[in-house]
Amino acid sequence: MNIIDNQSISPLLSGELVENKRQEIKQYFINTWQTYDSLFNLIKNDDAFYSKPEPLRHPLIFYFGHTASFYINKLLLGKFIFSRVNEKIESVCAVGVDEMSWDDLNSENYQWPTVNEVREYRQQVFSLVCKLIDDMPLTLPIESDSLAWIMLMGSEHERIHLETSSVIIRMLPIEHVTPNDNWLACSDVGDAPKNQLINVHGKNVLLGKPESAQTYGWDNEYGEAEVVVPDFSTSQFLVSNQEFIEFINAGGYQNLAYWTEEGQQWLKYKKPSMPVFWLKKGEEYFQRNLTQEILLPLNWPAEVNYLEAKAFCNFKTEQTGLIIRLPSEAEWSCLRDFINDDINQWQQTPGNINLAYSASSSPVDRYEHNGIYDIVGNVWQWTESPIDGFNGFEVHPLYDDFSTPTFDGKHNLIKGGSWISTGNEATRYSRYAFRRHFFQHAGFRYVASKSEHIPNVTLNRYENDEIVCQELNAQYGKESDIASTLGIKNYSKALVSFIQATIKNNDINTDKLLDLGCSVGASSFLLSSDFSHIDAIDFSARFIQHGVQLQQGGCVRYETVNEGDIVNYHEVTLTDLGTLNSSADVQNILFSQGDAANLKPVFTGYDVVVAQQVLEKSYNAKAFLETIHQRITSNGYLIIASDYQFNEDVSSKDKWIGGIKVNGENRTGFDGLSDYLSEHFSLVERESLPRLISQSTRNFSLSQQEVSVWQLKA
Repeated sequence: MNIIDNQSISPLLSGELVENKRQEIKQYFINTWQTYDSLFNLIKNDDAFYSKPEPLRHPLIFYFGHTASFYINKLLLGKFIFSRVNEKIESVCAVGVDEMSWDDLNSENYQWPTVNEVREYRQQVFSLVCKLIDDMPLTLPIESDSLAWIMLMGSEHERIHLETSSVIIRMLPIEHVTPNDNWLACSDVGDAPKNQLINVHGKNVLLGKPESAQTYGWDNEYGEAEVVVPDFSTSQFLVSNQEFIEFINAGGYQNLAYWTEEGQQWLKYKKPSMPVFWLKKGEEYFQRNLTQEILLPLNWPAEVNYLEAKAFCNFKTEQTGLIIRLPSEAEWSCLRDFINDDINQWQQTPGNINLAYSASSSPVDRYEHNGIYDIVGNVWQWTESPIDGFNGFEVHPLYDDFSTPTFDGKHNLIKGGSWISTGNEATRYSRYAFRRHFFQHAGFRYVASKSEHIPNVTLNRYENDEIVCQELNAQYGKESDIASTLGIKNYSKALVSFIQATIKNNDINTDKLLDLGCSVGASSFLLSSDFSHIDAIDFSARFIQHGVQLQQGGCVRYETVNEGDIVNYHEVTLTDLGTLNSSADVQNILFSQGDAANLKPVFTGYDVVVAQQVLEKSYNAKAFLETIHQRITSNGYLIIASDYQFNEDVSSKDKWIGGIKVNGENRTGFDGLSDYLSEHFSLVERESLPRLISQSTRNFSLSQQEVSVWQLKA
């Protein structure tokens, strides 16, 4: 397949004819899939799939399987399918794509599938998805709760990893890749034009993708924020390799004064002397592209991380006496307005984007708009803007951790797309963010402003997701007056007290604990002094991130509803739990994102497994109960806390273990639990604990959690 100039455009959500739209979606899926396969076909030998040229990312075998497993995991979660294709691949290739604290990037903890196993798996998923598209009900316009939306989500997700995987392939030793005519780099090299500042009129910018927009969007794109942008000046060109050499020759990598504190830490760790895709042979610089090394193209954009770009701007400030920095998201949006329409309306692609021209960067003086070049495409452009949600931000229920884990002040937005940015990445509303020390096909332009003020969206560092805030308040907040009046204790503390008593009364070994459904982490912290090691796992990173933040000594801020639109603001630290013996104890906890019904094989050998609300929150409680004994040591213990409130929005009735009639007879949750566990476990004891959730200052939800203790039979 000819990759260059052969990319499908993401289908519009609206249309006149349903069957035409179905074929658009299928064609887009096939084009995405084939492009992804074509990229991985550049890898010459199977051993390269398992190397880690970038230590902060998984080996390429993960990404090869990840995009296909994404379809299966989301289709299962949405109850569009009801069985797995390959449990092993869908476990090890499920999560772990960014340098988050809960991502397990240690390859020793993975039993990677073979390349041929993944190829076979991809073919199985491809056939399954094609059939689903052919048979799915479809109404127009496509809404976010439809199967068609999930199909578009899968394609856009794979196009993201088309780009991130290409970055890793650029880092492989050159002997591991095979040049291919379908992935030809640009051949236009020469000296770079001299950069200069171009004046841009400021204005009020309304950021955010409108709900009326007719292309697929990720959750962080929606909502809105108005930002006042004063007049500013922007570099006419992206910073070229030639211009960046000035920084290198001036000792830029050695002069700490140019670097932020974070940048200085990165310098100390990585000890760089040039951009990551450069190499030096003798006295000459070369650049690594996707499949070849070429003499450094001086007129192509310099590809660096944010920290390097920021240091260059500080160097430029010293040189010019002006306030030189990276643009904000709002300032870049002012530039973007110089290009009419969006990718769906382009008659001619207005930049080196969407694989329209070459499989590499190209000269910085080729694509001009209003005197400014490369407003879109060539390389992503780092901004001074940390990513956050706009007003009205809402997560998608089937991908609730796409954006929220990056709302931590540590991920800066990149805008404009690169040569390999396709689909949603190439739209005007795309918002992607990476850690500041990460590498993408990313470079930068700089701006000059009259003040040091940066016209950014005001960051909301208070968690405002209703469910997450309720969990934080229940586990770390002060007990309410009504709770005290009713004699209801903090549930997490009460559960931990029960677990500690069970351990003492039964003389249980306390080497290793698995805390499933750990949520925001209070139970793990409270048990940290009782166990040598704790694996704390939850399905959603929306919860885990707060446990990690507390473990690292930070504070967590969140909102609770007082009345109506009136909210209360809270700030908590681990000291608010009040019963930790030592802050050092909590370092034995490893937070991970995982699926209780399909955990990675590494999670095994536990003396105690605690499962909190796992039964009612899992899409397949039966699968969890049927396999959990395999993860527990001989005579080990399983402690399950549940109110057995099963919900068809979470799991289909055929996966319920109770709350149903079987052969005309009532089957309670505990009945089902006993049936599934009795072969491998013996019941030790049962206890009921009240769990109070505050919905507002005067409104509460009270449940009675049954806690049952089971011992694995010898």
